[in-house]
Formats: sequence, structure tokens, C-alpha cells
Amino acid sequence: MRRIHRTHRDWAADLGLFLFAACFAAVSSQSIPVAEDLGPWWRAADQTVGGLGCAAVLLRRRWPVWLAVALLLAGTQAHYLTGPAMVAVFTVAATRPWRATAWVAALIFAQFSIFLWEIPEMPENRAGSALTYFALIAGTIGWGLFRRSRQQLIASLRERAELAEADAELRAERARQEAREEIAREMHDVLGHRLSLLSVHAGALEFHSSAPRAEIARAAGVIRESAHLALRDLREVIGVLRAGPTEGERPQPELPDLARLVAEARAAGGRIELTGPPDEPAPPPVVGRTAYRIVQEALTNARKHAPGADIAVRVARGPADRLTVEVCNTPPPGSAPGAGGSKGGGQGLIGLAERTRLAGGELKAGPADGGFRVSAWLPWPAVDTASAAGRR
Repeated sequence: MRRIHRTHRDWAADLGLFLFAACFAAVSSQSIPVAEDLGPWWRAADQTVGGLGCAAVLLRRRWPVWLAVALLLAGTQAHYLTGPAMVAVFTVAATRPWRATAWVAALIFAQFSIFLWEIPEMPENRAGSALTYFALIAGTIGWGLFRRSRQQLIASLRERAELAEADAELRAERARQEAREEIAREMHDVLGHRLSLLSVHAGALEFHSSAPRAEIARAAGVIRESAHLALRDLREVIGVLRAGPTEGERPQPELPDLARLVAEARAAGGRIELTGPPDEPAPPPVVGRTAYRIVQEALTNARKHAPGADIAVRVARGPADRLTVEVCNTPPPGSAPGAGGSKGGGQGLIGLAERTRLAGGELKAGPADGGFRVSAWLPWPAVDTASAAGRR
């Protein structure tokens, strides 16, 4: 025998249905027809069976189908079982599978068919009472099916709400992950450039301790300035992390800032040739910012992996509405051919490729002519100057 666990709410519902069955039997007792020849003892026996049927309502959760079948069969002879039978049939229709409900409904239909066959021979009062009984049972089945459909609808809506909440949480987590990746790329690009300058000058001081005092002072000044700028950039990134949705916006570098970037790298002792950028209206901000980051990362890698190499930076407006960016470095002095490549983990180049793809372009990087080349193209849609002037 399986154990049924009832909550306080279940006990309240069971007791409420027990009281309903008992009250229904009490209210309808005066309208139940009893044959004169049966005597008063028959009504007493009928009431006793009705009381037992009301008590059996408490078993509706354990054996709902069998209880309904027993009460329906006994209800054809015991008139006080109408209330308990209604409760049992409602339980089956509201909680049991469709097949069980169909079998109980078939039993009721069979009893109704027998009633229709015998109705011409029944007294009028008994025929009316039986017709009322079947109408109540049919209405109870309909109410149980309605309650089952309502519960299924509520469960479906609750499941949809949970799925929508989980989907919203997943989208929020994806957005947070993208934001973290964007911040990681920004910190890598900005701080990597500054710290590489520090490394170059600190290495120069370490290996050329006998250099003239003026050169040592100049290198120390560059180190101090680079450290100051690195701390400033770090504070700006942390400010973005701490700021709200509309706060912490800091100006982003664009294509015209390439000249300043190359000047900083030259001040660190690098031999860099810059060609471009084109002297025309600036490209869209995302294109200019991406081009700036490509050159910045390429210069940082060249300082780390090919110190002392010559670097050529070319930025030009290419055909088919494209901005082309190319950074090439020769092998470092005294190294074997092919030593100017990127020996790091490649995370910077991977981030650049992703950044370029998001901007709608393409990036390639690899050894070239004994050194290393980073080349990319970015979309730069042409602007119809005549139509723009007309809009103004």
C-alpha cells in the first residue's frame, strides 16, 4: 500500500469535501423517494450507508478510481451516496489520466442507458430523482475536467515563465561575458603597450649602465611617463568597471591618434616608418578604433619579440571601400631569419582577429621576409558628399 503524504492544505480540502458530501445528503434527505412497502428501517439503512460513503471520501487520494466505481454502483440502490459519488467522480476527472476518466464515464453512461430503458415503468417521482442524479454526476465530470484543464494551463504558463526567466538570465550572463571579454581586450591592448615601453627602457638601462648621464635621464623620464600613463589607463578601466550604465565613458582612440601612438613608440627608441593615415574625413569610430588597436598590438609585439627591428606601418584607403592596415617588422639585429615572429601565447592576436571580425573586416598575421607581418582590412563605406550636403 503506497503511502499518501497530505499537506495541511490537502487535509483542509479533504475535510471540506467530506462536509460537502454530508451536507448534501442531509439537505436532499427529504426529497429522496422511498417505497412505502420497504418501511422506515430501509431509510435508516440507506442513511447508514450514506454515512459510510461520506467517510470513504477521505480515501479519495489513495484509491480514486475504485472508490468512484464502488460509489457509482452502490448509488443505484443507496440514495444517500449521491454526494460522496460526486466527490469521487470529481477527483477522478480532475486528477487521474484521461483513460481512467473515460472508463468511469463509460460506467455512468451504461447506468444512464439502463435508466432510460426502465424509465417508462418507474414512478414519476423516482424517475425525476434519477434524472437529477445523472445530471449532477455529469456536471461533476465537466467541472473536474475544467479544473484539470485549468491546472494544466497554469502549469504550462509557469513552465513558460521559468523558461523565459532562465533565457533572460542566460542572455544577461552572455552580455556580462561579452563585456568582460571587451574589457580584457581593452586592458591587454592599452596596458600591454605601456608596459612594453617600460620593459624596453628598463632593459636599456640594465644593459647600458655606463651610458651618458643625459641618455640615462632621458630613459628614466620615459619610464616615469610610461608608468604614469599606464596607471592612468588602469584607473580609467577600473572606472569603467565601477561606473553605472551611463557613467565612466572615456574617450576612445581613433585613426588620427595613430601619429601620437607612433611618436610614443619612436620616443622609446623604435625605428618606425608611418605611411598614412589618409588625409580625408575620418572613418566610422569603430573602424578607426579597431585600426588603432591593430597598430598598437603589432608595435607591442614587435618590441617584445623583435627588439631593435625596423617597423613599417602603412594605413591607406584601399579599393572597394576598405581601409587597409599593415604592420611589418624586419628580423631583430643579430637574429636568425624568421626570429621576428610572435613567440607569445598569441592571445593578443586572437583578440585582434575577433575585434576585426566584429568590425566587419579580416585580419591575417604570420612570418614574412624573415620578419613578421600583420595585415587587415576594415570596411569603410563611401559617403555621398552631394547627398550629405543636400541634407545639411
